[in-house]
Amino acid sequence: MAVNEVPQQEVSLNELEPILEGFKGEKWALIPLLQQVQEKYGYIPPETIEPIARSLRLFPSEVQGVVTFYSQFYTTPRGRNIIRVCRGTACHVRGSGSVLKILKQNLEVEPGETTLDLNYTLETVACLGACFLAPTMMVNREYYGKLAPPRVMSVLKQYAPSKKEKGHGEG
Repeated sequence: MAVNEVPQQEVSLNELEPILEGFKGEKWALIPLLQQVQEKYGYIPPETIEPIARSLRLFPSEVQGVVTFYSQFYTTPRGRNIIRVCRGTACHVRGSGSVLKILKQNLEVEPGETTLDLNYTLETVACLGACFLAPTMMVNREYYGKLAPPRVMSVLKQYAPSKKEKGHGEG
């Protein structure tokens, strides 16, 4: 099993049609349309590029160019929970490397990757702006600071899928 080989999900283009209807022929609307598509699917599925291009009267390469240019758009599925580990100076000095190591070991992914169950995406960031809480991480929109290994595991368990926890036989 390859690391970060996220299973492909079936994408219903029927769900795309109502989004496209609001923007037919409006080339200016490419970015807002892509934002809505990503909100619907969690990323920009490759099979949506051609219908988007047709709808806006653009070449597929123009749509793909915008998708890959802007960092706000994702071309692969992302986790339901986005974990961001601060790598700024204060966090680095106070142990964010250990925080990242624990997360990588437990999630079995590298920064920039998503777990196979699509529950987590792990990212590193230059600064979270909470240096006084160093070392710090964010899960979705929640900040967690003054992290030590037991606290990292405790935070991670809060976001575990309810059916089963990794490494435990219980559901």
